[in-house]
Amino acid sequence: MAIAATSAAVVAPAAGAQQEQAGDGVYRGEVQVVPASAGTTEQNVLTGTVFVDDNEDSSAGDGERGLAGVVVSNGRDVVTADSEGRYRLPAFDNMTVFITQPNGYQVPVDEYNVPQFHYNHLPEGSPDLKYGGIEPTGPLPSAVNFPVVESPGTAAPEQSCVVAGDLQTYNRTQLEYARKGAINDLAQRNDYASCGSLFVGDVVGDDLSLYPEVKELTKQTNGPARFLPGNHDLDFDAATPEHSFDTFRAQLAPTYYSYDVGDVHFVALNTVEYPCTPDEDNLDGLGSHCDDPEGDPSYNGSIDDRQLAWLERDLEHVAKDKLIVVAGHIGLINYNDQASAVHQTDQARDVYELLKGRKAVAVSGHSHTTENMKKGDSAQGWKDTLGLDKLPFPHITAGAISGDWYSGEVTEDGYPTAIGKDGGRPGVLTLDIDGTKFQERYTVTGADDRVQTQLGINSPTYREWSEERAEWNENPQGDAPELDEPLVVDSGDLAGTTWLTTDFWMGASGSSVKVALDGGPAKKAARTQEMNGEAKRNGPEWSDPYAVAQQLVHGGSIADSSMHLWRYELPVDLEPGEHTAEVTATDSYGREFTDSLTFEVVG
Repeated sequence: MAIAATSAAVVAPAAGAQQEQAGDGVYRGEVQVVPASAGTTEQNVLTGTVFVDDNEDSSAGDGERGLAGVVVSNGRDVVTADSEGRYRLPAFDNMTVFITQPNGYQVPVDEYNVPQFHYNHLPEGSPDLKYGGIEPTGPLPSAVNFPVVESPGTAAPEQSCVVAGDLQTYNRTQLEYARKGAINDLAQRNDYASCGSLFVGDVVGDDLSLYPEVKELTKQTNGPARFLPGNHDLDFDAATPEHSFDTFRAQLAPTYYSYDVGDVHFVALNTVEYPCTPDEDNLDGLGSHCDDPEGDPSYNGSIDDRQLAWLERDLEHVAKDKLIVVAGHIGLINYNDQASAVHQTDQARDVYELLKGRKAVAVSGHSHTTENMKKGDSAQGWKDTLGLDKLPFPHITAGAISGDWYSGEVTEDGYPTAIGKDGGRPGVLTLDIDGTKFQERYTVTGADDRVQTQLGINSPTYREWSEERAEWNENPQGDAPELDEPLVVDSGDLAGTTWLTTDFWMGASGSSVKVALDGGPAKKAARTQEMNGEAKRNGPEWSDPYAVAQQLVHGGSIADSSMHLWRYELPVDLEPGEHTAEVTATDSYGREFTDSLTFEVVG
């Protein structure tokens, strides 16, 4: 079942007027904005009602009951609706008022499956921005009423929730790649209809005029399509942080908000600060992390004081036994960018303190990598940049729909291979939730859920070729070095060190990989990053040869470091001829995934 929604509230029709119905069984509607009455002078308090929209016309009335206890916020203050569904909030210019969807209920969605649960108040509108920003809203409305309908689906403790990283389309060609790839996959699935999908930032690639076409894509998905902002969703011509996401707010969603599904409380955060310059006193007091050498405005991974205060107040209304999913574009922490403060969130430890004692998992995008980090994991870069020792709860970097920015060879299915700098492939993350427990799974674009690994041979010949090819790519002259047969191993290479590699995309601490050669006993492979506080390892010997062999020929980043790569050293006495390796990758939940590789020893 598809569900739709919009993000910009509109003036509701007169009482009793019927909204156009799609006839698809989906609750489609909008927030009811009642214009200010003539002569209204009070502009410092906003009132309204959260109501159960029995006739689905988006208008409060006809005896429809108010819904008590629903959380309502202006992005600063947090209140709950009274016994009749009424609320009162302090009002100020440039605020976004929104509700937290309660479990057992569904907010309306628009024709594009974008949820309608908020109202932007900006009386004079945005400053002059290239992509328009928010149109003037005029005086404070007499009321802003939020409709919901009952939903057994959102009440169920079993949920599947899609987390989609970095759609990041720069043009219409890439929109078509996304449509033929991950969006087509999501259109074929119906397991996530109640929870929906959360696109965790970089919805487009700087061209905000593409938002309407992105919504044409989410029109094909099932369940609500929610969004949070990334560093490529910015109004780059905004002079202050207060207006840096105005076009995003007008087209898609608040910059931060929360919603409930089953026994889970989702918090969608804005972890991007812009503009951020080295010589200014930024909201978080960490201007030095804005490291543009020219002093031009740049972005930084950061959560401002107002949002942190909102998060604390929001969590006060959440039962202690709920699972909290904390989502942001720039992750609280990241493996690939562990040495960069800009690409992690300055206030990570503040968020950890707010979540202390709670069940939680953090999800993010930004790095275009897949990273499954467990409680207790540690990395040298986190100590150096954030003063962080061990993770207090799991963190997952969700990969990217765009993969490695739509690079590489275009497949016969009409989208690029786009293999990432960690060897990961484009796809989406799903959290399969049962009560307050969850299991993560990654679905590669165009593939079955059982496809979780890619295998390769890392030999001295491969490593020499990869270095030569990388140098040639920097300064192409003459013929490019070739690696014609990546699965042929010279017997002389076995005297050095040759590994069979397994890139296990959702592999993590607690996972294992075993290799059985030619029907023999299965033996353990070693993980290249133990996540025990060591520094990031990179270079040809730590690379994914399957990925690099494609990237150095067809373009893209180089997969020379990964937290999810395992290596098995091939015996030095392997006889010449064909050999088969059977690989079993077991995740931290005991789920097994099998793969095989046939290679040849010569000489």
